[in-house]
Amino acid sequence: MDIVSTIVLFLPILLILWLANLSYRRRIEGDVKNERTLKMLAYGLLFLFYAGLMLFGLLLLGVGVLGALAPEALDAAPVTGFQTDRIPWMGLSLLVLSLVGLLLLTRPARRLFARFTPIDPAHPVHAIALSLTGLVLINLAFTLAIGLDNLADALQQSTQGQPVASPAPALWAQAIMLILMGLIGVGWLSRRSFAASLIRLGIVRPTIPQAAIGLVAGIGMVPLVIAAEALASQLGLGASEGVERLTEQLIGPLTLSIPGILTLGLAAALGEETVFRGALQPRFGLVLTTLLFALLHSQYGFSFSTVAVFVVGLVLGVIRMKANTSTAMITHAVYNMSLGLISFLGIMQNT
Repeated sequence: MDIVSTIVLFLPILLILWLANLSYRRRIEGDVKNERTLKMLAYGLLFLFYAGLMLFGLLLLGVGVLGALAPEALDAAPVTGFQTDRIPWMGLSLLVLSLVGLLLLTRPARRLFARFTPIDPAHPVHAIALSLTGLVLINLAFTLAIGLDNLADALQQSTQGQPVASPAPALWAQAIMLILMGLIGVGWLSRRSFAASLIRLGIVRPTIPQAAIGLVAGIGMVPLVIAAEALASQLGLGASEGVERLTEQLIGPLTLSIPGILTLGLAAALGEETVFRGALQPRFGLVLTTLLFALLHSQYGFSFSTVAVFVVGLVLGVIRMKANTSTAMITHAVYNMSLGLISFLGIMQNT
């Protein structure tokens, strides 16, 4: 995902979260009329967002039907670089899971989730946040519908005969948008100051013992995860060829240099921890937040790597609960950079 598409994707989400927070501020102030107006505007924009995804899903389904009835017409049109039999599944994933996202916005769904999470069913920001979890499911299902092998092939073909572009700028753009999403989601620019928003997110100056915990936890998880993945591979549960190829396409260029390794650690830690451990975990709880965190890493599909990400997420979540998000950021950054450094040293030894 390039920088422009990242910004375009996040901007409507940021606007919706800002409106929902502004609505809650009006409720606190007793301005019932404007509270309802802003809330309906936020809900309406989210509905349009999902409706657009559903329309695109219907379009892909139509293209898939056309491909089944008249393959020659589809072959003659520059529709996609992927296998045409994957198109209906791509459309179906968008259509069905966009509908799920809209259903999560309804009051019965909010009340259901309130039974096992700390969300307030009547809180507009909590309602929006719950509905937006549908995007994680859409991202995963759409990736699986395309096929990990197909994605790896497409990325490889796009770079044939050209220098491999560093994914670092796009990763930093994503990290910045995630940070803004976390800040605006907890009320910055609407009902909380910047300092108060950081406190709500758990982003504070860590103490020396907390920083040490983050460092030790980040390094300590590396041999455990490597050993677990080696055992899984021996048992035939390791990552598939598609997972390995796609991961290499997405992350491999970052492990070729120290700046790339720093990006691998810092961008992910700052962006993902702000949203998941900072903003979401206090509202969705440890398990649901960690599950969403694992499913966000759609490049792993459903593999042992997904389980490993879930376990790492649990550790990060416990650290957030016992210390703060800043300590979880240190753990996440050290863990990612340690894996990147191991890969870098291996490459250097082979050259």
